[in-house]
Amino acid sequence: MPALVSTSSIWLDGALVPWDAATIHVLSHGLHYGYAVFEGIRLHRTAKGPAAFRLTEHLERFADSAKIYRLPLAYDVPTLERAVGDLARATRLEEGYIRPIAFTGYGEMGLDPTGSRTQVAVAMWPWGAYLGEAGVKKGVRATVSSWTRIDSRSLPPQAKCSANYANAILAKLEAKSGGYDEAILLNTAGLVSEGPGENIFRVRNGILSTPPASAGILRGITRDTVLTLAADEQIPTQRTAIAREELFTADELFYAGTAAGITPIREIDGRPIGSGDFAVTRRLQALYDKAVRGQIPQHEDWLSYLT
Repeated sequence: MPALVSTSSIWLDGALVPWDAATIHVLSHGLHYGYAVFEGIRLHRTAKGPAAFRLTEHLERFADSAKIYRLPLAYDVPTLERAVGDLARATRLEEGYIRPIAFTGYGEMGLDPTGSRTQVAVAMWPWGAYLGEAGVKKGVRATVSSWTRIDSRSLPPQAKCSANYANAILAKLEAKSGGYDEAILLNTAGLVSEGPGENIFRVRNGILSTPPASAGILRGITRDTVLTLAADEQIPTQRTAIAREELFTADELFYAGTAAGITPIREIDGRPIGSGDFAVTRRLQALYDKAVRGQIPQHEDWLSYLT
């Protein structure tokens, strides 16, 4: 993955500021305690100009994450939607990634965040396929992580909190150090949960399945998109528990996420998955690529045009 490429501006606390001026204090509370929530949204080039995919749903989840963590937001969803539009016009970016984040800023140190005000920022920049273009085309190699997915009794998996992603980073680094592209995390019951930053889908005998929310997953918006597209195509779907060994016996496996898109998994822990043709995955991949570019009329309402 290439290093971050800056654009001209960042939206910070209600105003557009130059990229290099969007700074925070080193003693910001959120930096020390991971007390921040964020979102990841894709911006795509379409025939009608740049469009953010399922922008409202992402920002609603952003607000929900803040509510779960008792993090007060001074900006509602419509205001944040306008902020994204203002930033897109200022940067003139047509394809890339959008990152809203809310965090406790400089105030008081210590575990009590109420003495530090909440700051909100939105950035966007060019960013290609998270797991690489080769991975999208040929599939990636994955490993089942020794790290367990966070449990709702310790941290809420349904919130995109920065602290949660230390768990994901450990799994990612372990996978990379072992020569793999990505990890798969199991939950505390030993069942499949998700990847470090993606949901997981399994195809077996023509049935598409994915772990339920109770498996400790984040309810991914790309996950929901895949399930909707599968229903359109009359592909049978299930939200069901998946055992570790059921990964190895799948006909197909793929990751689904805003950053990763739809990426096939060709191997897990040295075991090749299926025949390698990814027939159902390719079908859904093609539909997803059309959907994000406004080429499926019945789902054009998923796009927010930002011109």
